[in-house]
Amino acid sequence: MTGLVIRPLTVRDREAGLAVINAAARWYREFLPAEEVHDPEMTPARWDAEARRMTWYGAFLRGALVGVMGLERVGDVALLRHAYVLPEHQRRGIGSRLQTHLEGRAGGARRIIVGTYAGNYKARGALEKAGYRPSAAPEAVLRAYYAIPEDRLRSSVTYEKAPRRPAAPRHRRRA
Repeated sequence: MTGLVIRPLTVRDREAGLAVINAAARWYREFLPAEEVHDPEMTPARWDAEARRMTWYGAFLRGALVGVMGLERVGDVALLRHAYVLPEHQRRGIGSRLQTHLEGRAGGARRIIVGTYAGNYKARGALEKAGYRPSAAPEAVLRAYYAIPEDRLRSSVTYEKAPRRPAAPRHRRRA
């Protein structure tokens, strides 16, 4: 996608970031029980709390924020968190570009982990297409690396993959 700019978000981007998350999260109503749907999905206070643990990144198209994702380091693991793209911009590669961008900043991580709802077939399909595989013990992974409410933990799964390592430089043979 041409013209897409990805950069860390600042405090000034919070309102736009919340708008992206809360608009994109409306889709959860299709697969979550009503008692597990939070409206809004993300509040300003929660955004700020998450910003103390991770770095928010945004995808901007022609200057407008259309996607957000967070990168959190926990020990030797990198977590990709809160991946949202505005509904009208989905299925155009924006989420994949954000994901690839954050994976590139996971240097030194032993593995990259992404959590999502078990019922979120869109996210699960995209993760599998990107080379992620389901964790062997998702509940243990969630309890070890995430601070999420119990209702969210029970309805979530995790996916993992090893980070890409930079290719070793090729040496030219002398003639």
